Amino acid sequence: MSLELEEISIQQQFEEVIASGDKLKLQEFLDHQNITDMSELIYENEDREAMIMSNLSLHRAVSVFKILEFTYQRRIIKELSPHKTAELLNELPPDDRTSFLSELPSNVVRELVKTLDPEERKVTLSLLGYPEGSVGRLMTPDYVYVYENNTVEEVLDTIRRFAKNSETIDVIYVINDKGEMIDDIRIRDFILAGSGKKVSDLMDGRYIALYAEDDQEVANEAFKMNNRVALPVVSQSNKLLGIVTIDDVLWVTNEEFSEDIQKIGGTEVLDQPYLEMPILKLVKKRASWLVILFLSEMLTATAMQFFNKEIEAATVLALFIPLIMSSGGNSGSQASTLIIQAMALGELTISDWWRIMRREILSGLCLGLILGSIGFCRIFVWQHMHIYDYGIYWEKVATVIFFSLTCIVLWGSLMGSMLPIILKSLKLDPATSSAPFVATLVDVTGIIIYFSVAYIFLKGYLL
Repeated sequence: MSLELEEISIQQQFEEVIASGDKLKLQEFLDHQNITDMSELIYENEDREAMIMSNLSLHRAVSVFKILEFTYQRRIIKELSPHKTAELLNELPPDDRTSFLSELPSNVVRELVKTLDPEERKVTLSLLGYPEGSVGRLMTPDYVYVYENNTVEEVLDTIRRFAKNSETIDVIYVINDKGEMIDDIRIRDFILAGSGKKVSDLMDGRYIALYAEDDQEVANEAFKMNNRVALPVVSQSNKLLGIVTIDDVLWVTNEEFSEDIQKIGGTEVLDQPYLEMPILKLVKKRASWLVILFLSEMLTATAMQFFNKEIEAATVLALFIPLIMSSGGNSGSQASTLIIQAMALGELTISDWWRIMRREILSGLCLGLILGSIGFCRIFVWQHMHIYDYGIYWEKVATVIFFSLTCIVLWGSLMGSMLPIILKSLKLDPATSSAPFVATLVDVTGIIIYFSVAYIFLKGYLL
C-alpha cells in the first residue's frame, strides 16, 4: 500500500471500496483491518453495521463482535440473515455467547438458542443455568486438561490436538480419573521439561480455583491477587467445570463500576443504554429513589417543626439552616464515596470498621473545625463591616455556628463511612448507601444537632 493511501483514513478507504461496487475487494479490505479499527468503523457507520459484519470472514466477524458494545451487538444480530446469525453465534466462545444472551429478553434468547448446534446449545443452556452475577456465567468449557500419569510428550501432543479451540493455553489443568481438579501447570514448564518426565513430576499441588456459584467479584479479587491470565472453575465436589479468563473479568469489572456509579448517584441500575431506554422506564428507574429521598426529607420538615418556637424566637438561626444541612451532607457523601471505592478495590473489609471509624472521627473533627472556623469568621467579618447585623448576641450566634458545624461535619463523616460497612455486613450492596441517601440522613440529624447546640448556648439570651 502506498504512503499516500496510508494517509487516507479507514473511513475514506471504506467509502471508496463501497463506491467501487466490488464485493471481493470489500471483503479483502475489511479482513485486512485491525479488529479495533473495525469496531470503530461499525460505530461510525450504524446504517451499514450488518453489511460490514456480513462481509467479514467468520473468524474476524466473531473477534469484532466480541468487543462491540451490547447495543451494537443486539442490532447486528437483529439485522443479519438467520444463516449468518447462526454461524456467528455458533462460533462465539461459550462465555461471550452467554454474556450476550443473558442481556436479551427471554423470548429472544429462546429463538436464538434454537439456532445453535446441539453441542453448543447444551453448553449455553448449562452456563445460563448458573445464577446471574456468578462465576459460572463467565466460564468457558474450552480448555486443555491432562492426567497426572501422562508424559510430557503426551501433554504436548494433547496441546497440539486440542489447543486450537481453547480460550488460552497459558496454563494446562491436571485432573484425575474422576474429573477432579488436582493441579494446574504453566505450559512453559512442559516446554522446558524433558520428554520422559511425567505430569506428576511437575506437580506441586498449589493452585487457585473458583467455585461456579461464587460471585463475580470473587473472581475479580482472585485475579488481582494472582498473576494469572485464567483461573479454573470447579464444582463443590471439586470437579473441573471450566475456566475464567482475565478479559471476561475486566468486562465485568467495568460493568460493575458503571452500576455502582448509578447507585451512588441515587438511581436504579439502567439495564439499557440511556438514549435507548423508553422515557417511562427511565422515569420509573429514577422515581423510586426520588420518592424514598423525598419521604426522608419530610423528616427534616418534621424536625424543623419541632423547633418552630426556637426559629420564631431567634430568626437569625434560620439563615444558617442551608449552610448547616449542606455541610453535613457533603461530608457524609465524601466519606461514603471514599469507603465504597476502597471496598470495591479490596483495600478495606468489614473487619476494618474500627480503624475506619477512628480515622473518620479524627478527619471529621478536623474538617468540622475548619468549616466551623470559617463560619465563625464569616459572622465576625459581616458584623464588624456592617454588612449584616446579627444582633447584640452575635458572638453567641457565631459560637453556635462554630460548634454546630464541627459536630455535624464530624457526624456526617462518621455516618457516611459506617453505612457502607453496615450494608456490607448485611450482605447488601454498599453502593446503595448512595450520596443522596447519606445526605438526606445527615440533613435530618443535622437539624436536631443544630438546634440542640443553639438551645445550649442561646438559652436565656435569644431563646
